[in-house]
Amino acid sequence: MIFPTVKNRKRFIVFLTTVLFSGCAVYAGLNYDQLYGESIPRDRIAPSYSKVAEHYLTEVKPIIENRCVVCHACYDAPCQLKMSSAEGIDRGAHKEKVYEGTRLLASNLTRMFIDAQSTEQWRELGFNPVLNERDQSAEANTQAGVMARMLQLKQAHPLPNQKVLDHDEWDFSLDRDQQCPTIEEMAKYEQDYPEWGMPYGLPQLADNENNTLMSWLEAGAPMASVPPAPQSTLEKVKDWEAFLNGDSLKQQLTSRYIFEHLFVAHLYFDDEEQPVFFNLVRSRTAPGKPVDLIATRRPFDAPNVDRVYYRFVQVRETIVDKTHMPYALSDAKMARLEELFLTPNYTVTELPSYDPVSSANPMVSFTQLPVEARYKFMLDNAQNTIMGFIKGPVCRGQLALNVINDRFWVFFVDPDMANLPSVNAFYERQAHNLRMPAEKESNTLPITSWLRYAKQQGDFLRAKNDFMEATFKNGEHLTPQVIWDGAGINPNASLTVFRHFDSATVTKGLVGEQPKTAWVLDYSLLERIHYLLVAGFDVYGNFGHQLVTRMYMDFLRMEGESNFLSLLPEEVRHQELADWYQGASTDLKHFIQGDINEFEQPSGIKYLTDTPKKELLDKLKAHLAQVQPTRYDLSTAALSNQGIAALTTIGRLQGEHVSLFPELSYIMVEPNDTNTAPQLFTLVRNSAHKNISSLFDEESNRLFSRDNVTLVRGILGSYPGAFWYVKEAELPALTEKVLAVKSEESYRALLDEFGVRRTSPEFWPFSDRLNQTYQSNYPIESGLLDYNRIENR
Repeated sequence: MIFPTVKNRKRFIVFLTTVLFSGCAVYAGLNYDQLYGESIPRDRIAPSYSKVAEHYLTEVKPIIENRCVVCHACYDAPCQLKMSSAEGIDRGAHKEKVYEGTRLLASNLTRMFIDAQSTEQWRELGFNPVLNERDQSAEANTQAGVMARMLQLKQAHPLPNQKVLDHDEWDFSLDRDQQCPTIEEMAKYEQDYPEWGMPYGLPQLADNENNTLMSWLEAGAPMASVPPAPQSTLEKVKDWEAFLNGDSLKQQLTSRYIFEHLFVAHLYFDDEEQPVFFNLVRSRTAPGKPVDLIATRRPFDAPNVDRVYYRFVQVRETIVDKTHMPYALSDAKMARLEELFLTPNYTVTELPSYDPVSSANPMVSFTQLPVEARYKFMLDNAQNTIMGFIKGPVCRGQLALNVINDRFWVFFVDPDMANLPSVNAFYERQAHNLRMPAEKESNTLPITSWLRYAKQQGDFLRAKNDFMEATFKNGEHLTPQVIWDGAGINPNASLTVFRHFDSATVTKGLVGEQPKTAWVLDYSLLERIHYLLVAGFDVYGNFGHQLVTRMYMDFLRMEGESNFLSLLPEEVRHQELADWYQGASTDLKHFIQGDINEFEQPSGIKYLTDTPKKELLDKLKAHLAQVQPTRYDLSTAALSNQGIAALTTIGRLQGEHVSLFPELSYIMVEPNDTNTAPQLFTLVRNSAHKNISSLFDEESNRLFSRDNVTLVRGILGSYPGAFWYVKEAELPALTEKVLAVKSEESYRALLDEFGVRRTSPEFWPFSDRLNQTYQSNYPIESGLLDYNRIENR
């Protein structure tokens, strides 16, 4: 074995002798107690600004972030070991998975910083330490701690000298069995899986990094939480807390609405060069006092206090891309909220109930707030609104995401259309048909719930069609002008959603070539998506809750698609639906083509071609031309015309062989000009389907011949499947290799020349450079990428 010091070799010999004589895991556990004392949580958090804290933050934490957090963050961290904070490392690991789609009953909540506030409390919830909690000697800290043993195991048994690891010995699937050994089980783990040290399935740490971590562990793993925010930032927090906690009923209801939409966001002040991120939480205590967090499953669950206060809590975890949803605050934003919610002349007579049936339905809870205000609030930051669904807990897993196509465009009805008394009255009348699955909380019977919600959605769509027949009589308003244009300044006016099989991404603007489908969202649809997939979704809920949520989203997707189709000529609408839902079940066809989806008013657009969908999308893109961002355009890359042309050719890939590529491939190009920073690109695979109405047998609905790719400048997504590294002069050769991929063998040949595999000695240097470049390019929006989906090919 390789250890940083001779003393460690001696300690390990003592440890091996102990295990050899233990005979069994239970007896080994007794020997740990006898050797090093009983396990008791230790106080490891050093005071801010101390030398110990400085050492951890500057020397140790960067290694943990760039080598450990890239896999161990958020709900899908293996063994629930969240290493993105000092408190998460001290909390340790748990053998139960958060993402468990087959459980019959909702599981206990284990949200970091919410469901327990101390390591002792986490031990009571079944978490096992990965740091030594016995006597704090150098020997015990390196031999009685899981993290130290895992690092030592990897140093002793590096990855085998293979480009592609043996698939019979290595499992990188998301749903793989996880061992999650306790310290009492480590000896057996080391014997059974000698090559499974940490980082799992990736190259070992460099000697200097390993020595730093081992020395830190030997010293008892002293850590520091994030440094407190500057006083200037806290003054802004004070102003916002004062604003959100006004006493009037109008202000209290407004603040409740804001909280239920921003509780997953990372709030920051946009005038700060190095922003500090905050979460908005509910507290039992008023501003000026320490936050007393109200922990509930959902943001609209009963707080069981007479008065709720909305407070800012500093984010204490490393920012990771897969959960990072930055939301800018400013004086202008506060003025905008006042303009929308507080200035208008209306009265709130009483605060709504927290009863699940009403609190889960925003059409009931917030009926006293103007629809126009609610809709414009969500539209102002529409990407963030949709991002809650994309980056929130619901986003992980194929079952959760096979409800959407692989790439589609999103448009919004102009909010001025919502500023009509008839629209407000319509939503009030339909509140009973807009009930949400979260009213059943987290234990749901899927079949009975499905039938009831299907009937309600059908009744709502019939009523909506009748309302639209009157509103858009003879095609009036049914033109591109019905689509919000962001007032010519807001790039949130159009979005592109990419699905990457079991994850997804939302971007501002219309990215890529025209998609197969598109959505047009109005207020009620956008609101219900948020309350279905963000505010109302419980990742710890039972199978029924998760299944009904997915099936309900079918309704909402089809409603958004139907809104888009209403802009097409009448005779084309059903033709498009038939193409979008090839091979769909008879019941589904009846649902989407029957009387509940009958809208007979003509489009107000005069079509001049025999490809009306293409013509419509062209018109909408022109309508939104002033607010189209160029962030992802290849033409903006700092490369020669020849280099951009080569990349453009790659971006035209289509056909069955596209399925050989990962969902996301990140490409780093070294420009010819050595003074120019590396240029990053993302190759996105778009998988085509006959329809996306099947819950489980997705493969049978695939249309491989229609697969294509989207190649964009920059990083798109959070979960890379492959890394490519190429010099600008080699781009023509790369293009030739990519176009030659027709089999697994030719794909491996591509990686042999240009890939940075998970087994490559260059993996970590490449990873560091990639993350640093991404952060340099987008310091507010970026976060550490996640490596749980790096392929082994």
